[in-house]
Amino acid sequence: MFFIKDTIFSTFSHKAPTLFKSMTLFVFVLFSSLSQAAEYQSHRLEGNSLVVLTDAGKVSVTAYSANSLEVFYQPNNTKQLPSFALEDSQETVELDLKNTLNALQLSTGKLTAIIDKSPLKIHYYQGGKLLVEEEVGLFLEDTQRGFRFKLQQNEKLMGGGQRVLGMDRRGHRFPLYNKADYGYTTQSNQMYFGLSAVMSNRHYALIFDNSASGYMDLGHTESDIMQFEAVGGRTAYVVVAGTDYPNIIQNFVEITGKQPLPPRWALGNFASRFGYKTEQQTRDTVQGFIDQDFPLDAVVLDLYWFGNDIKGFMGNLDWDKQTFPTPQKMMADFKAKGVKTILITEPFILSTSDKWQEAVDNQVLAKNHAGAPRRFDFYFGNTGLIDVFDNNAIDWFNGIYTDLFKQGVAGWWGDLGEPEVHPADSIHNFNGLQVTGDEIHNAYGHMWAKQLYENQLAIAPSQRPFIMMRSGFVGSQRFGMIPWTGDVSRSWDGLKPQVELSLQMGLLGLGYTHSDLGGFAGGEEFDQELYIRWLQYGVFQPVFRPHAQDNIAPEPIFHDKQTKDILREYVKLRYAMLPYNYSLAYENSLTGMPLMRPVFFEDSSNQNLIDIKDSYFWGDAFLVKPITEPNLSAISMDLPQGVWFDYWTDKKYQGNQTIQLATQLDRLPVMVRGGSFIPMVEPVQSTDDYTTQALSLHYYADPSIKSSSGIMYDDDGIDPNAIKNKTFETLIFNGLHKNGQLSISLKRQGQYQSMPATRSLTLLVHNWKTSAKVILINQKPVDIVEDKQKFADASEAGFWDKKSKVIQLKFNWSEDVELEIK
Repeated sequence: MFFIKDTIFSTFSHKAPTLFKSMTLFVFVLFSSLSQAAEYQSHRLEGNSLVVLTDAGKVSVTAYSANSLEVFYQPNNTKQLPSFALEDSQETVELDLKNTLNALQLSTGKLTAIIDKSPLKIHYYQGGKLLVEEEVGLFLEDTQRGFRFKLQQNEKLMGGGQRVLGMDRRGHRFPLYNKADYGYTTQSNQMYFGLSAVMSNRHYALIFDNSASGYMDLGHTESDIMQFEAVGGRTAYVVVAGTDYPNIIQNFVEITGKQPLPPRWALGNFASRFGYKTEQQTRDTVQGFIDQDFPLDAVVLDLYWFGNDIKGFMGNLDWDKQTFPTPQKMMADFKAKGVKTILITEPFILSTSDKWQEAVDNQVLAKNHAGAPRRFDFYFGNTGLIDVFDNNAIDWFNGIYTDLFKQGVAGWWGDLGEPEVHPADSIHNFNGLQVTGDEIHNAYGHMWAKQLYENQLAIAPSQRPFIMMRSGFVGSQRFGMIPWTGDVSRSWDGLKPQVELSLQMGLLGLGYTHSDLGGFAGGEEFDQELYIRWLQYGVFQPVFRPHAQDNIAPEPIFHDKQTKDILREYVKLRYAMLPYNYSLAYENSLTGMPLMRPVFFEDSSNQNLIDIKDSYFWGDAFLVKPITEPNLSAISMDLPQGVWFDYWTDKKYQGNQTIQLATQLDRLPVMVRGGSFIPMVEPVQSTDDYTTQALSLHYYADPSIKSSSGIMYDDDGIDPNAIKNKTFETLIFNGLHKNGQLSISLKRQGQYQSMPATRSLTLLVHNWKTSAKVILINQKPVDIVEDKQKFADASEAGFWDKKSKVIQLKFNWSEDVELEIK
């Protein structure tokens, strides 16, 4: 339905929620008397769309895929904005339409919408099961517009983006307005990267495709109502259905966009702080990593690269030659060492900056109602805001990025992109349409990323862009955006919510969300255990980037010997796991499957698993439980069904139980799923030296696991079109356990220019209780040696390590291989 509401409803629901709850019946009687429901008049099919004409305006229901429907209410005389969430393209869908006296039934074959004609209201079904239904559809008033949906009993809702509220967000009401939350800990209702979308345990996702300032009410004001509301913007939403949670995500990214593969170096170690103040300090830090045997792939320069103080220089967007006298040589020297340079940029041009007058003259700033730059004060000084919606401003901004790239910059860090301060009355020029800051706020970071991504591909079409940003919108992943969780407190309470934040973002397409490792804000003294625990967790999150205010060094190389010795091995583990981690990135680019995965993926019928926010899967093989409290002697870990192995000791556990693990400072609780294949390499100083020429393949065997499989992705790490053009190789592993005999098949598919023709492969079969009697490679017997040194010297041999219960097999792998171990 369309509803035109009196402002009394807004007053009750927003300013007096307790009173509203107690007067629900009265309000709805009044609400009904002041409402005008839309009535069906006619309909027509136009390609993928059903267009329904009503007495209040037009409603289009468009199939973007067989599993998704966009519903766009277009009431008469109502300002609209384009979609930000959805990609421009859509697949052709064959629609089935039935017209009855009382309803229209539109089906894609997988998702069905039943549209009541009088009053107009829509219900959604998958396979005959009700997913979700409008309560009133669109409501519209002078200062609010949005949608209301019925919630089912026991329905759980995830989503909303970055919030610290628990995994099930039902019962909460929170702002749809991206906003910094400096120094947050264990509770936050509003943060840097909100998402106006939810995922339900009833196997659907719902996107409110509206960029304006608003609210999401998930059964808070009324326990059985989900309400999206905004002060303006697009009056559209999207329903996405799926058979299970991963399938919902896959269908979600099919229409909102898939994350392109990042450059492989993005999975390496970053040197980062707030901030390196001079070129010499930056050079010394990079060399310190190399001298102390810490792998390193990137150095991140915060705002001191363009000014010698925090305040007064933002917007210079050029090197401060007093403190960075030879930046191009510095970056070239770093590149020669395998280290890439990432620069911070912000969208604010201070009136005291070198580029203020240039920005004014080129009319690149958001304006006030008089057409002059909209100036305002914030922490860094008096400023204007670049209008990233305006094509002229985009061209100007791109020119700066292009010049810096040509100087040697390898990646971009977009900060304060909520924007951190955004006057509601700012006027933006979007394709000739004048929109206010409040109407467009939540899409600002999204459009900034789009501009940067497209420009980067235009100037360097053979390289994958690296774009790290703090804020965006639904679908920002399609521009290669790598988000982080903002200025978290450097405390145990800051560490606690990091798993929840990354999991929630990953459910809705943003699979590379990560934290400032070690915590960013505050902290008076170095807390060794906190620091080590946070960086240990970072090995199993999408981006490994310690970053903090520099009163305490965020880089491990500046700490005590014990801290360095522990963390050096973890950083090297990160590099050893590159074949596995890079394969997760490939899977994410194909299907949207996040790298960090919630435990409830394991069993969609067990709704209690949804609430677990302190452990997660890293890919499919690893179960990780970060330690988020100090001085623990033991920690409990809930194991899903199946067989599990302690990664550090190979101790075997039966699943479906809670186990106790003794803690050690140098051990993060990590389990490996029985039946997993985990490809690894020897760690390198930089991913520039990465190769899969020598590969170790770990297989975790158990007689109870009859068959299992795995896949490894490999390419040149650079080509942005590798997947599209099929210039990559996949290594496919299959295991079959029967009658005490293990058969493993290894297959190679695809090719790329620099791929190894032959690999030196070491297969390690864990949990093998006795020495093998026979090992066959393609039916040919292999020598089984008893001496470890002889095995190390051989190019092809088998060896059973009695102590670790691991069978090792070495051989050269060029073509498909069938292995048998008896």
